[in-house]
Amino acid sequence: MEAEKNLYTVSVYTENNIGLLNRISAIFQRRHINIESLNTSASEIEGVSKFTIVVEITEDQMKKIIGQIEKQVEVIKAYFHKDEDTIYQESCLFKIKSDLLFDERQIQNIIKESNARIVTVNKDFFVLEKSGRREEVELLHRELSVFGILQFTRSGRIAVTKDAMEISKMLLAFNN
Repeated sequence: MEAEKNLYTVSVYTENNIGLLNRISAIFQRRHINIESLNTSASEIEGVSKFTIVVEITEDQMKKIIGQIEKQVEVIKAYFHKDEDTIYQESCLFKIKSDLLFDERQIQNIIKESNARIVTVNKDFFVLEKSGRREEVELLHRELSVFGILQFTRSGRIAVTKDAMEISKMLLAFNN
């Protein structure tokens, strides 16, 4: 029987070095694992970056990959979590023709019901921003597709854990 695949959020705390992203993505590529989402940002500790990677794999595969990631010299620590152990969001932007905002009452309702926010409006287009779970972003995309979307972009997942993470203490020691 094949092991069950789960969606995992991987948090990798690193020094900010050129080429590390390529080496980390190569770890997944060698195993033919698709990265669903990838985000890099500053972490809570100055001078330390955080990669947030979402993959759908088995727990055994996940443990092996964490071991490989942690072998990278610049990696301080890597963790993996299931969805129920994290609080996560995605953000997206939609660019839509301006006349629709004024002529289509339904678009106004969609914006209101989805808790999307109008970022900018000019004579040619308006831009909507939506943050939420992937399902919410996908629903809004489906609803707006009917009217025509000029441009669409979505961020990778950003996430924090529900439980305290020992990394904060560890990173403080690393920084001192």
